[in-house]
Amino acid sequence: MRRFRGEPREQLVVFTRCPEPGRTKTRLIPVVGREGAAELQRRMTEHTMHTAGTLAGRRPLSLEVRFEGGSERLIRRWLGPDSAYAEQGGRDLGEKMRRAFDDAFARSMTRVVVVGCDCPGVTARLLESAFDALRERDVVLGPASDGGYYLIGLRAPEPRVFQDIPWGTAEALARTLEAAQAAALSVCRLETLDDVDRPEDLPVWQRVAASWEEPSGAPRVTVIIPTLNEAANVGFAVATAARGRDTEVIVVDGGSDDGTADIARSCGAAVMTARRGRATQMNAGAAAAGGELLVFLHADTQLPWGFDDCVREALATPSVSAGAFGFRVEGGGAALRMVERLVSCRARRWQMPYGDQALFVRAETFRAVGGYPEMPIMEDYELVRRLRRLGRVVVVHSAALTSARRWARLGPVNAALTNQLAVLAYRSGMSPERILRWYRRARG
Repeated sequence: MRRFRGEPREQLVVFTRCPEPGRTKTRLIPVVGREGAAELQRRMTEHTMHTAGTLAGRRPLSLEVRFEGGSERLIRRWLGPDSAYAEQGGRDLGEKMRRAFDDAFARSMTRVVVVGCDCPGVTARLLESAFDALRERDVVLGPASDGGYYLIGLRAPEPRVFQDIPWGTAEALARTLEAAQAAALSVCRLETLDDVDRPEDLPVWQRVAASWEEPSGAPRVTVIIPTLNEAANVGFAVATAARGRDTEVIVVDGGSDDGTADIARSCGAAVMTARRGRATQMNAGAAAAGGELLVFLHADTQLPWGFDDCVREALATPSVSAGAFGFRVEGGGAALRMVERLVSCRARRWQMPYGDQALFVRAETFRAVGGYPEMPIMEDYELVRRLRRLGRVVVVHSAALTSARRWARLGPVNAALTNQLAVLAYRSGMSPERILRWYRRARG
């Protein structure tokens, strides 16, 4: 398989189940009921996805969800389009995991970690240490207190560690270690964690959930979404923004007549109106924001899991003035993938991400540079230029997923060329008003 420079060589695989009442967390049903058990499965999976997303912001990483129950369409609608999905398949847990590893190594991955959703104590730092351990060891295992394991990582296919293991018993970890020793494989053991499978385990989740949902001392994040007739997209943008911890979402509408504001409000966003114009709307949202950190999100773009932790970590460095996410376009095709790589190179090398990468900045820094310049176009380009004078503009590894509508209308090559010509025109002194007229003609 051909690989391009900079593409991830590590893969994290999350094992989960569709949260169907009566079909998941069945040992908890006598205490919490069918619906309560399914809700717990949902929340624990989302917690794990948030943790995985936080790690993906720190290092190049491919994320895959292997699921049981439901359908790929249902799981994708639940967990979002920014991961790969596959059914677990297989007769037992060992075969399911072996298949996941075999598929990942067939895609030329060099280090692969499989993690379940039953241990809420799994953190991004712990996952990172698992990948790091695979630089030196053949196998990494995360022991669970019940005798099983919540995580396994490999750097090459090793089917022997999945053979003749009594899955679901207190002997699973010990027998796996014996199999690794018999195969002369070096093993790294991570810290032992409690999982949540039985009624007596529920306090484990309750403790983690309380601290996770209300991060102590962490700066609040405000996501600002400017809209104008975005009924088809705004719900998805708000939903991904609302996944953040201690995060508020403000939609600033410029006079939509298609129900955009009602949809945004129904999805949990605060909605306000402002004079039409992306810069004007984003400045109005920033003025109303209650968070110390601001994220500016286009209505046709979706944030990745763990985006809020990525923002907090990036802006915790004093020398960083602002940041953005990686760039991904929804849909397939070699041309779009090439555009993504070129945009990534430009954004990282020259510290010039654009607005469809979800720019983020401290509120005080945003005010210090005067906010977005009141321009009809190129407002994000000019803002980033000003922010670069105050410090580094970083691009985290996890990517925001933007709609392919503009790229489909013009074609990937023409759309990329149009963007660069607009930048060159602006740098050469052409007025934003004239650039906008040309840009509209080019879009047709």
